[in-house]
Amino acid sequence: MNEELDNLRENIDKTDRELIAILKRRLQLVAKVGEVKSRIGVPVYAPEREASMLAKRRHDAQMHGLSPQMVEDVLRRVMRESYSSEHDAGFKCVNPSCRNIVIIGGNGQLGSIFVNAFRASGYRVDALSRRNWDEAPKILANPSLVIVCVPIDVTEDVIRGLKDLPEDCILADFTSVKSAPLKAMLETHKGPVMGLHPMFGPDIASLAKQVIVYCEGRFPEQCQWVLAQMRIWGSRIEEVNALEHDEAMSIIQALRHFTTYAYGVFLAQSNADLDSLIKLSSPIYRLELMMVGRLFAQDPNLYADIILSAHRNIETIRNYSRFVESSLKIIQSQDKDAFVSSFLKAREYFGEYSEQFMKESKLLLDQAHDHVVHAKL
Repeated sequence: MNEELDNLRENIDKTDRELIAILKRRLQLVAKVGEVKSRIGVPVYAPEREASMLAKRRHDAQMHGLSPQMVEDVLRRVMRESYSSEHDAGFKCVNPSCRNIVIIGGNGQLGSIFVNAFRASGYRVDALSRRNWDEAPKILANPSLVIVCVPIDVTEDVIRGLKDLPEDCILADFTSVKSAPLKAMLETHKGPVMGLHPMFGPDIASLAKQVIVYCEGRFPEQCQWVLAQMRIWGSRIEEVNALEHDEAMSIIQALRHFTTYAYGVFLAQSNADLDSLIKLSSPIYRLELMMVGRLFAQDPNLYADIILSAHRNIETIRNYSRFVESSLKIIQSQDKDAFVSSFLKAREYFGEYSEQFMKESKLLLDQAHDHVVHAKL
């Protein structure tokens, strides 16, 4: 080997080790920040602080002749790890007078995330499921908060079995539909009620930056401490009414999951050579395949429940199917003008979001490309 090249590589290795030491020191500082935040009750995620810090580091990078985007990418990855480290320090308890919290379905993947988060905040939390349902009368004797986190098809039945809760107890649910469960809770319980929908799966590393939808039910002022606690975890609370939520979910979840399901099942029934598809895919197509494969790595019952949960979902999918049929006619007739016209109308609909999504997707594609290169090594 060339001696000059060997020396350069040795210096690179040395610099990499120095970077690792710096990253370790940064995480240690973050852990201390987490302890202070926990003590004074500051949310894990502070968007203004993050935006300001990234803007300054981008400026610093430019002053040193480095790519601002590269530095931001590195820092965002480091910060993602940092949020998990701050979680280890625990969180301030917003409501110390809270009795116990009961999460029905708390032993499931999603429910356990919130069991752990509430416990990390100093609350006494009971996870209630089939395995310990015989203890339900005791566990549900005097809670301050009960959250129903069970499959959609049994949610309303479970809710209707909660008629003897204390009147000051908050009854909530984590279901991906809101109108029917909220109605069932209001009919069953006389006390405070709210609908919640965590917009994420069970594989998250931290609740920081995660969206939780909130739908007002009854006595919202008595529910605010729960939302405040979730904000301390770093979650972003988005308030909408139940009908608006369900209409949005018919597109965000039901239609999206259905099209992914249909694409994946079509590939399987066509017996397409997946190895060849992956090998020949550029990062953007590989990323699309990854999202399809991700769905089929999870519980099919969950996606069936989401898609079949409301007649509105079926109608949305039916309308989409009709549109696909009409679009196919454009392709079959080789009508390029009609294709371009519909394309431009869609571009107008997306407006400024097109450019924003282009920039955001580039970051994902760069990461996907890095992963592919790493996998080949």
